[in-house]
Amino acid sequence: MRSFLQLGAPLLFLALASPAVVATAANPSTSAAPSVTLGGQTFSVEIAATPAAREHGLMDRTSMPADHGMLFLFPDFEPRTFWMKNTLIPLDILFFDADRRLVTIQADAQPCKANPCKLYPSNAPARYVLELNAGAAAKLGLHKGDVITFSNVPSGTQ
Repeated sequence: MRSFLQLGAPLLFLALASPAVVATAANPSTSAAPSVTLGGQTFSVEIAATPAAREHGLMDRTSMPADHGMLFLFPDFEPRTFWMKNTLIPLDILFFDADRRLVTIQADAQPCKANPCKLYPSNAPARYVLELNAGAAAKLGLHKGDVITFSNVPSGTQ
C-alpha cells in the first residue's frame, strides 16, 4: 500500500511544473456570459448598467437571436419609462421590482424612427428591465409576479 507521501510527491511535482494547472485550479474561470432565466427559459444577456449603456440599449440592431436579450440594471427602484427611438426590431419590455418579480409586460413594442415615439411605462416601480424579441413573453406564458434569476451578472451591478 502506498502512503499519502508517496502519492503526493508526483502530484506536487506536476503542480509545480505546471503553473497553469495551479492557476486554473485556484482561480476557476469567471468569464461565463451573463444570463437570466425566466419562464423556464435561459437567455444570454448583454448588461446595460451605466447611464450611457442604458440610453443606447438595443438601438440600431437589425436582429437579435431568439435566446438573447438585454438586461438593464438600475441603482434605484422607481417607475421606469422606455421608448423605441432608433430601435429597429420589435421587443417585449419586461419590468421587474427589487425582488426580481415581474411587475409589467409591455409586449410587442414597435420600432420608432422619428419623434414622437410611443412611451412604454412600468405600472409599478422597477429596478430591472429585460428586453427580449417581441412575442417571447407570450410564448413563455409570462404573468405578473413571475421571478427572474440572474447568472454571471457582474457583482455590484445588481
